[in-house]
Amino acid sequence: MFDWFSLELNIVVFIIAAVVVGIAGVRLTERAERLAHITGLGQAVLGAVFLGVITSLAGTITSVTSAWEGAAELAFANAIGGIAAQTTFLVVVDMLYRKANLEHAAASEANLMQGVLLVVLLALPLLAIAGPGLTLWSIDIVSFLILATYLFGIRLIRQSHTRPMWLPRKTSKTQTEEPAPSEADLGSAGVALWGSFLLLAAIVALSGWVIAQTGIAITRQTGLTETLVGTLFTSVATSVPELVIAVVAVRRGALALAVGNIIGGNTFDVLFLLLSDIAYRPGSIYLAVSSTMAFWLALNILLVGILLLGLLRRERHGLGNIGFEGVLVLLSYATGIAFVISS
Repeated sequence: MFDWFSLELNIVVFIIAAVVVGIAGVRLTERAERLAHITGLGQAVLGAVFLGVITSLAGTITSVTSAWEGAAELAFANAIGGIAAQTTFLVVVDMLYRKANLEHAAASEANLMQGVLLVVLLALPLLAIAGPGLTLWSIDIVSFLILATYLFGIRLIRQSHTRPMWLPRKTSKTQTEEPAPSEADLGSAGVALWGSFLLLAAIVALSGWVIAQTGIAITRQTGLTETLVGTLFTSVATSVPELVIAVVAVRRGALALAVGNIIGGNTFDVLFLLLSDIAYRPGSIYLAVSSTMAFWLALNILLVGILLLGLLRRERHGLGNIGFEGVLVLLSYATGIAFVISS
């Protein structure tokens, strides 16, 4: 339907939808922090499982809608580009946290396990691109493997919060969470929080659908490649909630929530490929995309690997208040953008 609009109107609608997603993200942050406390899940786990999923709804709608309409490259590029953009967002947030390097202050076993899980999940579609494309009900076998790996990984992350086998060394800059309240303190407050949480999620989903439709229309009207629009425009627009939530969470001192939301959202973003593969009816979506997507998958693995090094090294301060990992992430992402633009 957005193909009927002029290019200028589609751009305006695209920007408005992105702004709405950002505003909803601010509202979600405060509720997520309170839910992490009253449920006892912890900021890293709630950020990864719930907040990461909610803030990824816009990107999910974008990728699935694109795949359903046969735009396999746009669907794939939106998912992979979003992961790269959100990982880079952590560097931006790190610059805003003046007390210490964010990876030092927010170190936790849950966040480390999320990063490792993300590397494994990113490797699977990379294998699928080079694979034989075996399908079941027109869905690539690797997509089923991605879902199984994600569910198993989330279970391990949940266990790492309740029964941690590794703990970061506490320093004066390490952020700690308050213990969860007793069951008697929960009352109806939790129900009201979950209700508003889900309402905001619906707003994000609707805005994501608008972003998807206008993104596809802009691609057709401008003649830009689906790869360029997906990796640079729709992926960044649908990643606005992660950036907003991370910034607000850091300002509120919820550092584990900020990092968990970014990494957890990235982990869920890999499921975009599973859902897009289901929506893309001609066959395996992995065999329908260009070799540029293999490059972006490899780049994402590199970015997450650098981030994991930062979480393990735990450098307190660095250049411009960011550690070595922040500088490397910025340079790597800039290189990826230059490659897409020049190709």
